[in-house]
Amino acid sequence: MYDNASLSKVRVWDLPTRIFHWALVIGVIGLAISGTVGGNAMVWHFRFGYAVLTLLLFRIIWGLVGGRWSRFGAFVYAPQSVIQYLRGRGKPEHSVGHSPIGAGSVFAMLAVLLAQVGTGLLSDDEIAFSGPLTRFVSNATVSLATNYHKNIGKWLLLALVLLHIAAIVFYLWRKHKLVHAMLHGDKELVVAVPGSRDDAVSRAGAVVVLTICAAFVAWVASLAA
Repeated sequence: MYDNASLSKVRVWDLPTRIFHWALVIGVIGLAISGTVGGNAMVWHFRFGYAVLTLLLFRIIWGLVGGRWSRFGAFVYAPQSVIQYLRGRGKPEHSVGHSPIGAGSVFAMLAVLLAQVGTGLLSDDEIAFSGPLTRFVSNATVSLATNYHKNIGKWLLLALVLLHIAAIVFYLWRKHKLVHAMLHGDKELVVAVPGSRDDAVSRAGAVVVLTICAAFVAWVASLAA
């Protein structure tokens, strides 16, 4: 254990990343509920889908230009680092942003969510609702996308969400306050590291990026027949 004198508070998660995280949680819950209810709720399913796609596009761009610990480069680990971490030989800096295991979870979640919303754009329930891109591809492609979206992707996503929740519970048991850090942005660390930029300029930049992403998704939605 380390005493408080050896700890330093560092801004790890900038405000745009924190807002993205909790907005994504709401969006995924909304997708799950509206998709399960079906019927007229599918109108909201599409709305949540467009919102989640906007968030994902934002996160990809923010992963390149955002705060230091939100950038993908901060949590891309070499295979050897992952192996050492799994063997209990992790380095102090692994506790700053995403650990090697946490990083894998983040990339998996982003990939599965992109696949889910992407196939949603190409899906057709053959009743009343179809994605805005279905008219640009063959019926075979629509069928494949619909099958993945309804029968494969949603279960992969559910599995990842459950693993994510289990990891949070595990780290809470280990006295690592992951949720707290994603709320207020700071972590108390034993290793001296630079914090993430999180000022008015960077936040304004995030608004610009989000606006561009939202405009692009709105354009995609407008392609619906």
